[in-house]
Amino acid sequence: MTSGLLKGALAGAAGTTALNAATYGDMVLRARPASPVPERAVDDLAQRAGHPVPGRGEDRDNRLSGLGALSGIAVGVGTGAALGVLRRAGLRLPLWLGGAAAGVLAMAATDLPMARLGVTSDPRSWSAPDWVSDLVPHLVYGYVTGAALEAMDPDGP
Repeated sequence: MTSGLLKGALAGAAGTTALNAATYGDMVLRARPASPVPERAVDDLAQRAGHPVPGRGEDRDNRLSGLGALSGIAVGVGTGAALGVLRRAGLRLPLWLGGAAAGVLAMAATDLPMARLGVTSDPRSWSAPDWVSDLVPHLVYGYVTGAALEAMDPDGP
């Protein structure tokens, strides 16, 4: 199990890097700003936990920005670790299906809690461009994570 966990975490890190690259590429192409949603989620969770993020003004904003990015990395690496454990247990989907499933899983692991916290709009109300801008980077994540898992463990358990 440890092997699957470690390989999955490494694959998730590769997938997270690819997701970030796709997201930043979209920001360049469409000249859009970074999403404030990760920072809002971290702020809300910290408040609810009774440990608000310290600082004021720019100092606090910078901490929230860093914590928001780190939370995305944690979700990506954690999702990859779970996928690695599943792969080690024998669940092997073809890359075309497994990559899509991994991307949708990572997207759900991010979007559903944020919608429940109220820091983002309800995905049911999203427009087609909203869905595309969220789905494409997550599919990139899924396929890179799946390909990395296959490359590290081509023959199975």
